[in-house]
Amino acid sequence: MTDLSRADLHVSVSDPVATSMNFLNEVAGRYPDAISLAAGRPYDGFYSTGDIARYQQSYLDHLRAGGLDEAGVRRLLLQYGRTNGQLGALIARMLETDEGIVVPPEAVMVTSGCQEAMVVALRSLCAGPDDVVLVTDPCYVGLTGAARILGVEVVPVPEGPGGLDPQTVADVARRVRAAGKRPRALYLVPNFSNPSGVSLPVPTRRLLLDTAAEQDLLLLEDDPYGLFGLDDEPRPTLKSLDTDGRVLYLGSFAKSVFPGARVGFLVADQAVVDEQGGRTLLAEEMSAVKSMLTVNTSPIAQAVIGGVLVESGGSLRAANRDKITFYRNNLRTLLATLEECFPRAGRVVRWNVPSGGFFAVVDVPFRADEKLLELSAEQFGVLWTPMSFFYADGGHHALRLSCSYLEAAEIAEGVRRLSRLVAEHA
Repeated sequence: MTDLSRADLHVSVSDPVATSMNFLNEVAGRYPDAISLAAGRPYDGFYSTGDIARYQQSYLDHLRAGGLDEAGVRRLLLQYGRTNGQLGALIARMLETDEGIVVPPEAVMVTSGCQEAMVVALRSLCAGPDDVVLVTDPCYVGLTGAARILGVEVVPVPEGPGGLDPQTVADVARRVRAAGKRPRALYLVPNFSNPSGVSLPVPTRRLLLDTAAEQDLLLLEDDPYGLFGLDDEPRPTLKSLDTDGRVLYLGSFAKSVFPGARVGFLVADQAVVDEQGGRTLLAEEMSAVKSMLTVNTSPIAQAVIGGVLVESGGSLRAANRDKITFYRNNLRTLLATLEECFPRAGRVVRWNVPSGGFFAVVDVPFRADEKLLELSAEQFGVLWTPMSFFYADGGHHALRLSCSYLEAAEIAEGVRRLSRLVAEHA
């Protein structure tokens, strides 16, 4: 057999973040009885295999009601399809109904999960070696991992307790330019961010849009958790506030429907002008990149999501009422149990209090690394995620707790087990 040198493989193969996440999965596999406050996946109890056929049938009925004959339905579902997908109109209606985002269907690209949307956006926008992407620090590893695979440089922008500071964004952008590089875009999750749980105040969102215009930055807004606030307070997306065409909106149906469909989307309604003055939409230009990645998103998977949108009248918010209630209760349980287990008197452990989403961050007075995680699983029966996985360099004394995958009683027990670990190591 031929032996290959790891040194001859691309750096992404041995990316420390990717290997760390693999380690987390391996630990979970070795200790199946440990309660996982690490997994950011949605709760299994909302899904049934019977949903697949039901949603597909609803979508097929919708196509037929729209005048498509049986041959057309068959081709749409079983053949190669339009690169940018067939759900543009339904997704555009959903965005207008739920988020006040008004875009033409042609501005929507249906992707194979939001991860593909990230890859398409990064590859399309970063044209040369001097183009870099700014990211929140800490940052979701899917984005930084995608950039690593593509060879796109990532520059961290430190996040404070209230999220990103627009002035810090401007300072980092200027520093990048002074080094002879071009800051092309800023990636962020404004609503209940993964991993920090932070949500940007509305005034900060407006200032960030002003900063993007001032610094000639595009914003990659990722919004997988926006439905799941602790209250019904409106939290306008950056895209809905954008009047200057600065925001590309990344969406996912993994949390709002189910992950197995592997359907996400990218909204890019910016105009692209060629040398002859011709104008197209950025999403249409980006289709060339997508066509070389996945050809097109599975039409069968799209039919499942299409059925959900048809049945819900175009509102994911309406379709997720039960999930919203469930996740609110889970986050409240997580925060209440932290208060119960770590009394304020003499407290050495602190945590943030997110206003929604799936995650909270706990600061501890010791190093929360892979070695401690394995001990935590083996001796205390609880899993969590080291925050260092999400930082360029930092987060060594913090851990992320997720409250999405379990029922409330399991979350409470997981936090109690964590408190015993802390008591031994504090």
